[in-house]
Order: sequence, then C-alpha cells, then structure tokens
Amino acid sequence: MNRLMVIGSINLDLVLETNSLPTPGETVLGGTFSRINGGKGANQAVAAARGGSPECPEVTFLAAVGDDDFGARVVEDYQVECRLNASHILTKTGFSTGVAAILVDQHAENMICVAPGANAELSVADVDAIDPQTLDNVELLLASMEVPLKTIYAMIKRCKVGGARVILNPAPVVPELIDHPILNEVDILTPNEHEAAQLAARDVQDTESAIEAGREIIRKYGIQIVVITLGAEGVVVVESASSYEVAAPQVQAIDTTAAGDCFNGVLAAQIAAGVDFREAVGLAVKAASLSVTRRGAQTSLPVYSEFASGANTDRLMF
Repeated sequence: MNRLMVIGSINLDLVLETNSLPTPGETVLGGTFSRINGGKGANQAVAAARGGSPECPEVTFLAAVGDDDFGARVVEDYQVECRLNASHILTKTGFSTGVAAILVDQHAENMICVAPGANAELSVADVDAIDPQTLDNVELLLASMEVPLKTIYAMIKRCKVGGARVILNPAPVVPELIDHPILNEVDILTPNEHEAAQLAARDVQDTESAIEAGREIIRKYGIQIVVITLGAEGVVVVESASSYEVAAPQVQAIDTTAAGDCFNGVLAAQIAAGVDFREAVGLAVKAASLSVTRRGAQTSLPVYSEFASGANTDRLMF
C-alpha cells in the first residue's frame, strides 16, 4: 500500500556560505559555494524516507521538475533514494526546474530566495491523472506550500475520500491560505512561530504565546492538532483540550536549512508507522536537531538509526 504520500516542490539549492548576511544594497565577499538537492516537498519526502523505522511504509512523492539538466539530475537522484517512490515526479516541458538561492552565515542563520519554475506548473490535472488505486491507498498525506494552492487542495480532498489524514506544513503562508477552505480539511498543522503568528493574527514570541496562537488556529479552522516549531526551543503541541512542550536537544548548529522539513518528514513517517503521536513528535525533534549540525538541505537529513536509539549522543545533549 502507498500509505504515505508527499506533495510539494523540488528545487536545486545554490548555497553560499559567508561570514555575514548582506543587508539591502550590500555586497558581501567570501564564502564557499555548493549545489544541493532541495525544495520543501523534496526535503520532506527524503526526510520521511530516511527517517522512518523499518516498519514505516514507502514514501510516494508527487512533484514536478523542468526539462533541463537540473531536472534530469534530481530525478535520477530520487530514483535511487532508498524507500522513496519517485514514479510520480513529473517533467514539465518548456519550464525550468525550481531553483533556491540560499545564503548561510557563520551563526547558521539563512536567507532564501526561490524561483519556482516547474513547481508552479504542478496542476489539478496532474492530481486527476494519478491512478485512483494509488490515492485510495494513501493513509497519510504530507503537503507544503511551494506548489499551487489549488493543486494541494485537490490532492487533499481526493485523499480524504479514501480516509487519509492530512499534515499541512503552511510554509510559506501565502495570503490566500488564511481564509481558504483547505485549512478545514487539515488534521495536523505544523507552522513555525512566524507562520503561526500569521494564521492566528497575533504575535508569537515565546512558548506561552505560541500555545495561545495554536488555540486560536484550532478555534478558527477546526484543526485537530497544531504543532508549532520554535527552532532551538523545540515545539509546542496544541490540541483542543490540552497542550504540551517538547524540548529540543542542545546542539551546536552550523546550518538550519531544512530543519523544519526534517521535522515534518520524520513526524509523518512515524505517524504512518503507527507510532504514538507524542513519541513521534519527540523523534522528529531529535532528527531536526541532528540535521542542523550538518550543512545543506538533503545532505543534512539523518537516517532513523542516527536519532532513534540514542546514537550520536555527543551531538544530542539533553
């Protein structure tokens, strides 16, 4: 069964590491350059494939690339990624593959600018063209916001017909999302503090205000569970009648790129495997904390054995 499916973007990340991030109009010299596979959807799909236990299902990934060298390269990479079904990565003729320009400073903070390319061409028709049996077998769908909202909505509604649960990572929060009926279809919402603030229309500055924002999101949209990621502070989980915190391990972060994607992918993989929700959140926090000790997007994503049984405890200090 295709019990876990991910829909989202594929980008080629062009990463420049430098001592400081430029201000508008400023040129900063120095640093190293690398090209790394990325995109929120792809990061989350790979994180789920690598970060699932042996009991976790294969991850099926719906995405689009351009008919260029970048697209051919990343499709080849995903075809050999263990436990990742890349048969639904589509090639869009006449479009470029998505590209993200990423600047990372010495404090592991980053700035990102994305040219979506083929990601913007993933369509409702592409969802309709998928074999119905594939979508009927989806038990959990993970979606993020770097592909068209109407396509995500169509995918969610179609998977809901078969009884799937839906995790939506609302990143980035596009203006039309705030009042869109898609949020009424979501079971688990996973914003960071900035996205939670936008959806709740209130400031999020600490754990207490994050919990209040989560409650407001539940009130507004009827979502069952809101998980707000707070970076080095861990996460807060808000349900209709309760809330709790899951602290992050103390680590020496060198690059926070894809940490949120790592969290979402591992969380989805653990839920799909039937792991208790609170335990699944804890494993996802550990995986994300390990990812920030490594450089790059998908190059930073750990495998299950690295965070599930106390491995790498020299990096994960509680």
